[in-house]
Amino acid sequence: MTYTDTERAYLATRSLGRLATVNPAGVPQVRPVGFVLNTDGTVDIGGPALSASLKWRNAETNPHVAFVVDDMTPDEPGAYRPGWGRGVEIRGRAELLTDHEPPFAPEFFSNEVLRIHPERVIGWNLEGHGNIARDVR
Repeated sequence: MTYTDTERAYLATRSLGRLATVNPAGVPQVRPVGFVLNTDGTVDIGGPALSASLKWRNAETNPHVAFVVDDMTPDEPGAYRPGWGRGVEIRGRAELLTDHEPPFAPEFFSNEVLRIHPERVIGWNLEGHGNIARDVR
C-alpha cells in the first residue's frame, strides 16, 4: 500500500505541490507544480515546455526527487489539531516521459510528464495519530 486511505483522499483533492530536485552541482531547487495522483500511486507532473525546464534537466542527471503537498488543518471545532500544518511528502525516483498525454490542461501543457515513483511516504497531521512514515518500494 503506497498511501493510507486518508493520504490518498487528501492528495486527490489537491492540485498544487512542491517538487524538489537537485542539480549536478548538488544545489537543490524547489518549484510549485500542478500534479495528478495516478491509481497506481505514481504522481504525474506536467507543465508548458516541461523538457526545457530546470526541474526536467535536474531529474535527467539525478532522478531522486521529493514532492510535498501541504496546507493548514481547518481551524474549527472537532478538527484534528486545528490550525496546524498537514500534508504528504513523497520521496522517490523521477521517470521522464515524452510524447505523453499531459496530466491536465492539454491546451497549455506540453506532451512531457515527470512521473514520480514513490519510495518513501511521510504523512503528517492528516489522521488522529500524528506522523506516518514508511518505505513503499
